[in-house]
Amino acid sequence: QVQSIESGGGLVQPGGSLTLSCVVSGVTFSGYSMGWFRQTPGKDREFVASIAWGRDDTLYTESVKGRFTISRDNVKSTVYLQMNNLRPEDTAVYYCNAAPYASDLRNGSPLYVPWGQGTQVIVSL
Repeated sequence: QVQSIESGGGLVQPGGSLTLSCVVSGVTFSGYSMGWFRQTPGKDREFVASIAWGRDDTLYTESVKGRFTISRDNVKSTVYLQMNNLRPEDTAVYYCNAAPYASDLRNGSPLYVPWGQGTQVIVSL
């Protein structure tokens, strides 16, 4: 069964930090590029960051560059998102997914993991 389990969200003040984790099962994790997405009510899910399967090349959406860092542990089948200097506009439910190429993640298709429950991040005073 292919699935993802996201964790690590919470309530944090502006300027604070959180680290999200996502464990993926049912796929050969090391063979896929991994990505993080986020969604707020009434809006489409948007691409946040990706990391390539082999070379660790990373991509970020412009608004998080310099603040977020994506990483992966192929032994643990886990992808991480270190989020620093959080802003209220980062408030969203965060999800992970997998694709053969990082460009697929950026384009939102094709994705290989059914969307999990996500993890809620709230940035507020």
